[in-house]
Amino acid sequence: MTTTKYIFVTGGVTSSLGKGIISASLAKLLQARGYSVTIQKLDPYINVDPGTLNPYEHGECYVTEDGAETDLDLGHYERFLGIPTSQANNVTTGRIYQTVIEKERKGDYLGKTVQVIPHITDEIKRRIKLLGSKHKFDVVITEIGGTVGDIESLPYIEAVRQLRYDLGSENSLVIHLTLVPYLSASGELKTKPTQHSVKELLENGIQPNVLVLRTEKDLAIDIRKKVALFCNVDLDSVVQSIDVSTIYEVPLRMQEEKLDAAVLRKLSLPPKVEPDLLPWKEFLKKLHDPKHKIKIALVGKYVELPDAYKSIHESFIHAGAVNDCAVELDSIHSEDITGDNYVKCLQQYDGILVAPGFGGRGIDGKLLAVQYARENNIPFLGICLGMQCAVIEFARNVLGIEDAHSTEISHKTPNPVIDLMEEQKNIVDKGGTMRLGGYPCDIKKNSIAMKAYRKNHTIERHRHRYEFNNDYLEPFEKAGMIATGVNPDTNLVEIMELTEHKWFLGVQFHPEYSSTVLKPHPLFVEFVKASIK
Repeated sequence: MTTTKYIFVTGGVTSSLGKGIISASLAKLLQARGYSVTIQKLDPYINVDPGTLNPYEHGECYVTEDGAETDLDLGHYERFLGIPTSQANNVTTGRIYQTVIEKERKGDYLGKTVQVIPHITDEIKRRIKLLGSKHKFDVVITEIGGTVGDIESLPYIEAVRQLRYDLGSENSLVIHLTLVPYLSASGELKTKPTQHSVKELLENGIQPNVLVLRTEKDLAIDIRKKVALFCNVDLDSVVQSIDVSTIYEVPLRMQEEKLDAAVLRKLSLPPKVEPDLLPWKEFLKKLHDPKHKIKIALVGKYVELPDAYKSIHESFIHAGAVNDCAVELDSIHSEDITGDNYVKCLQQYDGILVAPGFGGRGIDGKLLAVQYARENNIPFLGICLGMQCAVIEFARNVLGIEDAHSTEISHKTPNPVIDLMEEQKNIVDKGGTMRLGGYPCDIKKNSIAMKAYRKNHTIERHRHRYEFNNDYLEPFEKAGMIATGVNPDTNLVEIMELTEHKWFLGVQFHPEYSSTVLKPHPLFVEFVKASIK
């Protein structure tokens, strides 16, 4: 019986060093060596999931195929590994406490005082081990959110300490990611923050096995020796992670640094095969040396924070590389688009994407962006609310239904071309209650969608409460906006497209969630191709 090995990735000195990218890069290297690997994220915040968090606070809410609203790092995991994640891959403090409190209410603890240790830490350990035991992965990488020293991270650190004792040193290891800042005034790289960070980890009972040092300049051997000496780590386990132009270079940099070799050695795993990263290198070559260049307008209302549309940005990188094309993605705030300036705002672009979102703020700018794309034969992709905007705009300006709207924005509209789904009408709780996860879609022949997918059936991920109102389908199709993708079980419209247009498509689902480096989403691939032409 194969024993699952566990790798824990912690962060120190500062947040946003890229634990998710290091975790995904290591997982990619181990996967390329023939091991089955998955990654999970432990988030210290008390929300049960990111579904109710503002994108300005948390960035994108990523949705898994099984309907979990999760941290955006799970998007990186899927994009690097090309395998789906699930509900079990993202655990928050809120979910841990919710589970423990529900057990306490049922009487599972037989009257005992419920405490952080052992009850909370036991639940954390159970969640960590669940992936390995249930799905029989060779390696489970667990990324712990936040920074060592944060109060909210302490139960996770303690759970890791206990779990390492239970598993033994050959079945688990800790990778600690820190920063080695460069002081330009003195022209020096400083290791003291890393030393302090490791000291903080040691005070919590954990000795890291591998150190990954984020840096903007190459680390000389004497600096590595100093870090190894003062942090009790082998010299060949001090790895630098230098700044790169794209996150997709990181696996190759980690391979050069022999991170995967160090990990295999410490976990007593045989190096099955040398990693075959040729397709990855070919992707990077196309990414760095494109033959074409296009400009795409991303019209949304959370554009101040690029992470709010992280999966869309990454999908264009994947689709651009396949088409030998550099995609320059300009984020335009939909509130900045008005009836006076929309032509000037949008005329420079080869394609227009209207992004998903919730609520009425900025909706008029999105409708104008749709109108401009439709009237000027500009390739257009509308996602979720973007598709709904395409429907509203068409109803108003082509069908002449001037008061057409969505009941999400105008509750009493006499022409609700977009309406609340029937099963959503009695739902009060906001968290985890939308139509979430993968649902089937049948695709019509001879459609734009069929040319992209090259098949008549697909499964796509959703995150919405409102849908196209089928009472209006007949007049729409007579006027040239066709439902070319429909859910076979509910008849819900999934894809709308224009017949008399170069490339105009709206989708109720989120294609960006399932685009990966080596398998770009076909709709993004065809959208980029149409924009090049």
